[in-house]
Amino acid sequence: MGDDGGSPHPSSSRRLDDNWEELLQELRVAQTGVQILTGFLLTLPFSDAFEDVPQHSRVVYGCVLGCAVVATLLLLTPVALHRALFRRGQRPWLVETADGVARAGLVAMALANIGAVWLILDFVFGAAVAWGFSAFLVLGLLAGWVVVPMLRRRAADDG
Repeated sequence: MGDDGGSPHPSSSRRLDDNWEELLQELRVAQTGVQILTGFLLTLPFSDAFEDVPQHSRVVYGCVLGCAVVATLLLLTPVALHRALFRRGQRPWLVETADGVARAGLVAMALANIGAVWLILDFVFGAAVAWGFSAFLVLGLLAGWVVVPMLRRRAADDG
């Protein structure tokens, strides 16, 4: 059987539909998380404590907010593309493009999350802890998102 859980050789149209549905499910999860983070980040400058934030943290805050907003927009893009191209015979292009845009959105979301953790840890514990733990998160992300899938693909190709 194929990875889609259906017949061993599903039709190309069915495979595209399944891929699209899986992508939408993944986007629902990612969109919720990044929208909550973005909303939180948008409120920070309006708190009294923001006045005491050092300049270097404000720069990081701006980058984190930028990543969160970009992630939000990228993760919403597949839905907008679908609305614009609905029933126009563009499903193959749509699935491929939406996959690429979603991947970019996930990277922006990861950067926003790691940056937000850096901001909090820098405020609470200082720069050394913030940089150390953020580096740990980046290494974990690279292991989980790049190394493990690469090794799995290699094992599958060899098997």
